[in-house]
Amino acid sequence: MKLQVFVCEDVEGVQVFLGDLFESIGGLQVVGTATTESAAKFWLAANQADWDLAIVDLVLEEGSGFGVIAAARQTHPQGRVAVFSSFLTPAVLAHCVAMGADAVFAKSDATGFVAWLAAQSAPRAAR
Repeated sequence: MKLQVFVCEDVEGVQVFLGDLFESIGGLQVVGTATTESAAKFWLAANQADWDLAIVDLVLEEGSGFGVIAAARQTHPQGRVAVFSSFLTPAVLAHCVAMGADAVFAKSDATGFVAWLAAQSAPRAAR
C-alpha cells in the first residue's frame, strides 16, 4: 500500500520535482496539494485521515508553513510531517520540531530528504 502524501508547496517546479521524486522512489502517492496556508488548512480539515505524510514548505504564496504544521498535527496527529524548505536556520529548524515536524530538510539537502522518504515508503515490516 502506498503512503498517501499531501504536498504544501507554492513553486510549481518544486511540485513537479516532488512528484517525479515520489514516482522514482515508489510507494508514495500524492493525494492533495496546496500553495497557500489557508488552502492547506482547508484541505487538511476536509481530509483528516486521508493522508499519511505531509510535505510542507515554510514560505508560501500566502501565510506560512508553520500554520500548516500546526493544522496537520491538529487534524491528524498520527500523520507524519516533513518540512522541505529553503528557509532554514537553527532557530527555524528548532521551531519546526517544537511544533511537531517529524523531519526538517533544507531544499539543498535533497540527498537526506530522498533517503528519509525512501525509509518512510519502505514496507512497514521492513522498517
